[in-house]
Amino acid sequence: MSMRPRLIALAACVLVLSACGGGEEPPAPPPPEVGVVAVQPSVVPLEKDLVGRLAPYRSSDVRARVPGVLQKRMYQEGSDVNEGDVLFLIDPAPLQAELGAAQAALAQAQANAANARAAAERARRLAPDNFISRSDLDDALAAERSANAAVQSAESAVQSARINLGYATVRSPISGRAGKQQVTEGALVGQGDVTLLTTVDQIDPLYVNFSLSLRELEDLRGRHLETAGPTKVEVILQDGTIYEHAGEIDFSGDVVDPQTGAVSLRATVPNPDRRLLPGAYVTLKATMGRQEGLYLVPQPALLRDAAGAYVLVVGQDGMVARKNVTVDRAQGGEWVISAGLAAGDQVIVSGLQKAAPEAPAKAVPWNPNAPAQGQAPEAGAGQGAAAPAAGAEGAPSEGAAAPAAPAAEAPAAPQGAAPQQGEVPANPQD
Repeated sequence: MSMRPRLIALAACVLVLSACGGGEEPPAPPPPEVGVVAVQPSVVPLEKDLVGRLAPYRSSDVRARVPGVLQKRMYQEGSDVNEGDVLFLIDPAPLQAELGAAQAALAQAQANAANARAAAERARRLAPDNFISRSDLDDALAAERSANAAVQSAESAVQSARINLGYATVRSPISGRAGKQQVTEGALVGQGDVTLLTTVDQIDPLYVNFSLSLRELEDLRGRHLETAGPTKVEVILQDGTIYEHAGEIDFSGDVVDPQTGAVSLRATVPNPDRRLLPGAYVTLKATMGRQEGLYLVPQPALLRDAAGAYVLVVGQDGMVARKNVTVDRAQGGEWVISAGLAAGDQVIVSGLQKAAPEAPAKAVPWNPNAPAQGQAPEAGAGQGAAAPAAGAEGAPSEGAAAPAAPAAEAPAAPQGAAPQQGEVPANPQD
C-alpha cells in the first residue's frame, strides 16, 4: 500500500513541472568575451644572443730599450696614465758618458774636416797654374770628402747616444691603464734583450671578440637581411641589465677556424666610465639586420598540438577560427610568425579556455596588465563549488529519489531539518 502514494506524488510533480515550463526553450548564453590583438606585418630586427670576451682596444708592452739599472718607478700600479707620462727611470750615468764621448768624436771630426777643406781649397787655386800636380789635387779633394763623411758619422753617433739617453726615462707609449710592475728597483734591465717592465692597456673603447658558427652564418645570409649602417651590439651585464653604451661590429673574418668551425667577429664598445674590464666574458645581443613581412604575436596566444603550432582568431562574422602558423623564433617576449597570418587578423590572447573553433566569441582589445580572462575559478568558489553545496542540502540526484521519500514521510521531523550526509535518520516509532 505504501508504493501507491509514492507513485501518485511523483506523477503530480511531473505534471506541475510540465505546466510551469510552458514549452519555451531557455535563452542561448551570450558568446564568451576574449582579448585579441590585431596583427599587422612589420619590419622586425633579427637579434641574436651571443657570448663574447672583452679585450683591450690597444695593449702596449713597456720594455727597457737600453741596458742599465732600474732606479725608480714613477707611476702607481693600476692607475690611468697618459701618453708620454714617465713610468720608470733607468740609471742614466753610463749613457751620459757615451753621449759625451760621441760629442768629443764629433768635435774632432769637424776639426779634421776644416783642415781638409782648407787644403783642398788651396789645391784648387794652385792647380790652374800647374803649381801642384794633378795627383796632389786629387789627394786633397779625397781628403776633404773623407773628412766630411767622418763628420756625418760622428753626428749620427751623437744622435744615437742622445736617443739612448732618452730611453733611460721610460715613458708610456699610449694612454690607458698601467699594470703591475714586472721588475723591481735595482735590477739590471735591457742586458742582452729587452726587459718587460709593465703593460699599458687602453680600455676605452673595448673590443668584444665573439664567433658565429658556419651554420648560423649561412642562415643569416639566406634571410637576405636589410642592413642600414653598422651592426649594433648591446652588452648584457652580470645582473641582467643592458649596458648603456651600445657598440658596433667593426670586423668580420672570412676564414673559418679549422679547430672550432666558426667565423671570428669583433665589435667595439665604448667604455667611458671604465665599468667593463678586459678579459671578462659577457653576453651580447647583436642586431644582425631587419626582416620585412613578419608578424609579432604575444607568447600566450600561440598553441601547439600534434599538427603543429596554431593560433585562434576571431573573424569579421564573430566566429572563432584556427590558423596554423610557422614560427620563426621567439624574440623580446613575443613569437615571430613568418607564415600563416594575414594583415588585420584578430588573434586571441586571453580567454583561450572559453574559445573554440567554429564557435562565436566577442572580441575586445587585449590588456596585458589585466588578469587572465577565462581563468579557472578557485576551489570553493563559483561553479566549481556549486555541485557539492547542492548535495549537502539534500538535493536529489540521479538514482537517489528512493532514499529521500522516507525522510519526507517522517511526521516528527521539523521543517527544513534534512538529515546530513552520512547521518542515520530518526525512526518515527522510537
